[in-house]
Amino acid sequence: MFKMKNKIFISGACVFLTCIILLSGCVEEKKETENKTIMVFAGAASMPAMKEAASIFEEKYNITVELNFGSSGTVLSQMEISKQGDIYIPGSNDFMDKAKEKRIIEEDTEKILAYLLPAIVVQKGNPKNISSLDELVYKVAHKNVTLAICNPVSCCVGLYAAEIFDKNNVTTKIKEKIITYAKSCSDTESLIVLKKADAVIGWDAFGTWHPDDADIVYLNSSQIPRIAYIPAAVTKFSKNKESSQKFIDFLTSEDGKKIFKKWGYITKENEIKKYAPHAKIGESYNLSNIWYK
Repeated sequence: MFKMKNKIFISGACVFLTCIILLSGCVEEKKETENKTIMVFAGAASMPAMKEAASIFEEKYNITVELNFGSSGTVLSQMEISKQGDIYIPGSNDFMDKAKEKRIIEEDTEKILAYLLPAIVVQKGNPKNISSLDELVYKVAHKNVTLAICNPVSCCVGLYAAEIFDKNNVTTKIKEKIITYAKSCSDTESLIVLKKADAVIGWDAFGTWHPDDADIVYLNSSQIPRIAYIPAAVTKFSKNKESSQKFIDFLTSEDGKKIFKKWGYITKENEIKKYAPHAKIGESYNLSNIWYK
């Protein structure tokens, strides 16, 4: 009888251990599933390429990418307040520098995805015949040509627009004539697509986003103080660092670069320097007080 009870006890123990192993497997499986979703907070400057890249990445690696777009400053504030987000991708290094100051990103994970050149964006066919910054300033001031920019306080391309006006000493001539301040890069470009403005200061890539609706007027290289780049980094909030790093690695791979090139971005520093050989790449600009009024 004792032997029989002992066998029953051993059998019961085996069943118990088996259940623990199975439950452990379920926990591991749940953990693995949880790690297959990453949340990206991105400036709208990267929107077209990022949407396509995320779709291809999801299919290739079975990792879901949740994209949250807005102005670089706005999405940074959203991450800071919610303490959520796996990856931060602003439209320029200016806002990545702010993220570093706030200790929001893992600095050793930062990589450059693409470069952006500031330019004048006009309606298709350039009906107002704008050929230069000087002509834009004159026509906005005297010929009822309408101009819009992105909000320079929270939006990368708006900051670059303000810097261009300041450095070329035309801010006082043009600021009061600006008809509206868009909330993000995509909203800025939409003002041209929807014919709500005759011209905006945007990125040259805008011409590829909607080639049937917009044309690009390039600035004289001497009028461009800085060239922007789109950085990406894993955040301190991320609980999915491995998957997040894998997405950044994909964006900077040859496959990722092809996607950015398709949407009009330049992915090599030596190529972007051809447009403005004396311009700085990255660094920062302190917005002058006049833009806060």
